[in-house]
Amino acid sequence: MTNLLRTSAVLFSIVLLSACSTIQAGRDFDVGMFAAKIQQNVTTQAEVRSWLGEPMGVGMAVESDGARYDEWDYYFAEGQIQDMSTAKVKILQVKFGKDGKVHSYNWTTTAKQ
Repeated sequence: MTNLLRTSAVLFSIVLLSACSTIQAGRDFDVGMFAAKIQQNVTTQAEVRSWLGEPMGVGMAVESDGARYDEWDYYFAEGQIQDMSTAKVKILQVKFGKDGKVHSYNWTTTAKQ
């Protein structure tokens, strides 16, 4: 969750600093393709990297039971500061087990894509 907050803070800062111009942050990626290909406990870090490129952020997720997972974050945002109702935002978080295979993932997009 810390990485999501950090990513959100970065995106918010970029929006504020960009005044009234169109802004873009991160690198666009295809959530649908990812969701169609991903297999828990089968898909490897190398496969995710080949589909989406290098992650925009790398960190660690610690679950409530103490389990630790490597976490890769991908995000993309674009919009205009004067009309944020039309902004498009995508965030994908992928957690990997010690074996380098996908343990779980979360993704969020704005309703209008």
